[in-house]
Amino acid sequence: MGLIRSWVEGANRADSPFPLNNLPCGVFSAGTDEPRCGVAIGDFVLDVAGLEEAGLLSLEGGPLLDVPFWNEVMEAGPAVWAALRARLTALLAEGAAERAAVEPFLHRQTDVTLHLPFLVSEYTDFYAGRHHAFNVGTMFRGPENALPPNWLHIPIGYNGRASSVVVSGTEIRRPWGQVKGPDETMPRFAPSARFDIELEMGAVVGQPSVHGQPVTVAEADQMIFGYVLLNDWSARDIQAWEYQPLGPFQAKATATTISPWIVMRAALEPFRCSTQPRQVPLLPHLAEPGPMLYDIALEVGLTPEGGEETIIARTNYAEMYYSAAQQLAHHTTSGCAMNVGDLLGSGTISGPVKESRGSLLELSWGGKEPIAIEGGTRTFIEDNDTLTLRGSCRGDGYTIGFGECAGKVIPALADPYAR
Repeated sequence: MGLIRSWVEGANRADSPFPLNNLPCGVFSAGTDEPRCGVAIGDFVLDVAGLEEAGLLSLEGGPLLDVPFWNEVMEAGPAVWAALRARLTALLAEGAAERAAVEPFLHRQTDVTLHLPFLVSEYTDFYAGRHHAFNVGTMFRGPENALPPNWLHIPIGYNGRASSVVVSGTEIRRPWGQVKGPDETMPRFAPSARFDIELEMGAVVGQPSVHGQPVTVAEADQMIFGYVLLNDWSARDIQAWEYQPLGPFQAKATATTISPWIVMRAALEPFRCSTQPRQVPLLPHLAEPGPMLYDIALEVGLTPEGGEETIIARTNYAEMYYSAAQQLAHHTTSGCAMNVGDLLGSGTISGPVKESRGSLLELSWGGKEPIAIEGGTRTFIEDNDTLTLRGSCRGDGYTIGFGECAGKVIPALADPYAR
């Protein structure tokens, strides 16, 4: 499929992240107006809530867009998702008869504020990138024991905090926590000195499952509404002290930043690709019925305060060992019910070479090998650094983008208990 041409300014540029092929879903506010649902197109945000109010957009079971989140559209199901895309395509395509009626509902992206695009029901983060898991395991256990015995058989994960999920642009305050160095006899309470990122994709669950009833990988794939970029901020020193025997807890509870636009699964269909080759066969309930990943080019930029950005990593979502559909299917095997608005973090996406590692922990090899940035070096994130994740798919004359997933780390509170 090539570019679907639109009458909207900026939508037909080959490098625009928001052509008519994309139509990602977000929530925006203009001026002092209340947040409302919108869709990115070219250089603009289309007020789809306004279109529905004006009778230009009618969805089965509507109104569905009269709230500042996309959960009601997600809950309405895949037929409604397809109808939404078809109607918006008809309204925005080059030569559309209703152009004059639609134009008043466009707002320049530079004039709006973006908000969380959906209500996050629950959040699960996985550890499903083989290169990342091997790198981290090698640091702590050596290459011969890098992967836990179960890693090649199931996507390992942990339940995180939905309350920690924030939209791109939200400042991230350096956390306090218990830390204990290898030469210390007792832990101490201090700001994290080894604060880090994790470059991930997030899958947004758009359909629920039934309690007590597992779903197949194919069914799970159809339940996913779309994808966002995701940065799971991680306090490595806090994590090192707390994670045994039950895994991450407070080290991962500071914040999880997502990009402001949900790229619907339909927009990613042309970019499907297969997961990595299996070292051992998966059990039948986790085997893929077809290609389950996407060819999404990813990068991480680090910008010190007042300085220039350095791209510190480039990789691809296709490097994942387990897909979001496999992760979702695995999540239901116990009978656990999945809800509309659940968010699944892919796990850190790293590639096979140093420049493709998706965390500073890997890039600096646990702090032992500082990486070069414009004007200096880094082992972990310093105060007032801004970390920016970007992702895109390249089609025939068009680009599918997610918008930036950015956050600036601000200093820890001088006294976290001062009131």
